[in-house]
Amino acid sequence: MQPIINITNLSKTYANGFVALKPINLAINDGEIIALLGPNGAGTTTLISIICGIVNPSGGSVTIGGYDIVRDYRAARSLIGLVPQELATDAFETVNATLSLSRGLFGKKPDQAFIDNILKDLSLLDKKDSKIVTLSGGMKRRVMIGKALAHEPRILFLDEPTAGVDVELRKDMWAVVRRLRDSGVTVILTTHYIDEAEEMADRIGVINKGELMLVESKQALMQKLGEKRLMLHLMQPVSELPASLGAFRVELANEGNTLVYIYDNQSESSDITHLLDAVEAAGLTFRDLETRQNSLEEIFVNLVKK
Repeated sequence: MQPIINITNLSKTYANGFVALKPINLAINDGEIIALLGPNGAGTTTLISIICGIVNPSGGSVTIGGYDIVRDYRAARSLIGLVPQELATDAFETVNATLSLSRGLFGKKPDQAFIDNILKDLSLLDKKDSKIVTLSGGMKRRVMIGKALAHEPRILFLDEPTAGVDVELRKDMWAVVRRLRDSGVTVILTTHYIDEAEEMADRIGVINKGELMLVESKQALMQKLGEKRLMLHLMQPVSELPASLGAFRVELANEGNTLVYIYDNQSESSDITHLLDAVEAAGLTFRDLETRQNSLEEIFVNLVKK
């Protein structure tokens, strides 16, 4: 895949001296879904706002489809659809008129069939003539996505798109985002819902205190940073670990009924074999064993803590 967005040494420092973004370098590929994770105030919204031309950068450059966001603003912006965190629509306008107006603002010819198709994908077709003020919060959020898609952008930015949306509707919106990706749209998603990133993203970036800490494919991230746990459920509880197990990263859990061995994905399988031999030599027997890998949420929390 070829990069559709190239971010080079992009930074933002406000007049009061607050550093919102430290120099960021990132290439976003055409047709991928990339999730940007970060705690509140991490800089994700600032990054998106700069790329979309809402906030001026302090340094660095961004190109979108080969167009510089400063020198070629109109051409760059025409490739972008943005769904901001805040609901920003004319509450007393109809759904259909809102999407049609957004399409016209970007110089696109009227195309009711295209608008209807978007509304159908977003499960809003039966609400096309309803005023936005009459819709639920989840429906208003979907109208915002439709508005962003009305001018046929190649790139869609979703800034906390499912904030305040119930679980069932979130899953429906995930399905919409996947269909967009399958149709060739590049999706950049910011979210506080770790399961959202884990479910949808091809790559995951972690931003904290204005710094892009890492960008990895979801699989590579969990492979490199995801600890595993081997849990041995003992036949009889023990009050303390036998000295012979001191050489292993073993902990007692579940009131002495479970031995928990923590290891990473790079560990040799022989390490586990040696542990099991040591458990047997210590006179311990177990009735069951299970393994569990760190979730993306645990990886994210550990990264931000460090």
